[in-house]
Amino acid sequence: MDKPVTPRGINHLVLNVRDLDESHRFWTEVVGFKQVGELKPTAQRPNPPKMRFYSGDRGGQTHHHDIALVENSALPAPPADWKMFGMPVAVNHIAITLPDRESWLRQLAYLQARGVTFDRRVEHGMTHSLYIHDPNGYGVELLYDLPKEIWEGDIDAALNWVKVLPTEGAEALDDRTQDLPTFRQTDPATS
Repeated sequence: MDKPVTPRGINHLVLNVRDLDESHRFWTEVVGFKQVGELKPTAQRPNPPKMRFYSGDRGGQTHHHDIALVENSALPAPPADWKMFGMPVAVNHIAITLPDRESWLRQLAYLQARGVTFDRRVEHGMTHSLYIHDPNGYGVELLYDLPKEIWEGDIDAALNWVKVLPTEGAEALDDRTQDLPTFRQTDPATS
């Protein structure tokens, strides 16, 4: 073979966390994943690491795991203030897709009612997104995908487009569906 096989996508993500119980609460009570498993001692592995596995909802189906957490109390403390860029953490952010716009809006209202800080709220050219952060300083993007017809004509342009929105109050829960930009590559011969 002269090139690698193109993967379907990322199957799951494993994060090191300082406190497994604290992170468990964030990923289940804030983000909404369900715990589906936990490492237990076996004859071959009598002292396993503290590790739990979580699944989202894939059209009514549970996956073996979308995210896993491994306790590592030696991790450094998270930064005091979360920012999108320039953070001293290895993972910039983890993007979590909600089933649809209505589910995403319900999640935003739920988080706001719980007092979760909205770090960043934006319209991208391919998603509408909310950024929050977990107890370890990892950024978490909660999003819904815009229809493919909006971004498929010029993915690069859609990736480069952003509209920053309010992060507090009722305005942080607004989401427009009208007058969204559509991305198409232009033919240099007609420009």
